[in-house]
Parts: sequence; structure tokens; C-alpha cells
Amino acid sequence: MSCSLKFIGQDAVVTSDTTEIRKCEKIILPGVGAFGDAAVKLHKSGLAEIVADEAKRGKPLLGVCLGMQLLFEKSYEFGEHKGLGLLRGVVAPIGPRIPADYKIPHIGWNALKFHGNGKSSLFKYIDEGDHVYFVHSFHAEDCGDSIIASTQYGADLTAAAAAGNIFGTQFHPEKSGDVGLRILKAFAEM
Repeated sequence: MSCSLKFIGQDAVVTSDTTEIRKCEKIILPGVGAFGDAAVKLHKSGLAEIVADEAKRGKPLLGVCLGMQLLFEKSYEFGEHKGLGLLRGVVAPIGPRIPADYKIPHIGWNALKFHGNGKSSLFKYIDEGDHVYFVHSFHAEDCGDSIIASTQYGADLTAAAAAGNIFGTQFHPEKSGDVGLRILKAFAEM
């Protein structure tokens, strides 16, 4: 992620230092791995509270992949785990939603379909139908009007969600070529 940010002319600090996080203009919460493990680490380290506090103060926050999933109320990945509760909804397996002959995890390039009244500011430099790169077995559901984009993988799956200054992408902008760089550029301008 930091290489992608550097490529678009943005400085990035990778840190778990709470003082440093409070000084930053924006927060990106990345994630690879299992929800439960990540949630426990965030809470034990005190980062869950810092990230939530900073977002509630209006600091732009972008969760990517597992980082997006952590923004929701809870996850059913290998049990039931509490999330940060910054976005309404739950994280559930994609298996019951997609056709049985579709592979899990969902890996590959898929088109975005925008939701809501007008295009989200996160997508101001891209067009509906642009393709982004996904790697996931779980997705957000019961998100109400926070869904800003979906993708088709045998069924509509949540691709991105937002509420105010809080944004999440199930896909990886840093692995999505020029489209992803334009999404990161839009976030950097917030």
C-alpha cells in the first residue's frame, strides 16, 4: 500500500504508535488474514479505540479488504467476532450467496456497479464498470444504504461501503492498477 501511495505522491507512515496515528491526516486500515485474529490484535493493542475515535472526530478512514470488514459490527468468520461498529452490517461467508460451481475464495478482476444517489467521492476519478482486484471468501451484508458499490460474482456482493468520512473497499486498490491508484488519489484528496 505504501508503494502505491508513494507512486501518487503521498507520504505514508506505517505505524501502530497512537501518537503518530493521531497526527496523521488520514488513516488506512489494511488487512490480510482472519477477522477474529485481527480484531483481537486491534483491541489488545488499543488501536481499535484510536482508529474509532479518530474516525468519529471526522478524520478520513479507509479500510481495505479485511480492514473494511473490521469496520462493520461483527463477523461470522470462524465463529462470531465483534468489529469496530463504524459501519452498519455484518461480515458473512460468500459461499451461501454464490452458485455452487463458483470458486472460493473469489480471486480476480471484477467490475464495479455504483450504488446510492450519485457517485461516491471515493470514486470521483473512476467510472462504473471499471475493474478492480478482489481476493476474499467473506463479504459485508445487511449494510443498508452504506453500500456504495457492488460487484457480480454469481450474485451481487458488496464491493465498497461508506458512511460520512468512513470508507471501505473489499477489493485491493493497491493491486488494481490505474483504477486503484485513482481511488487512492481521491481518498488522499479528502
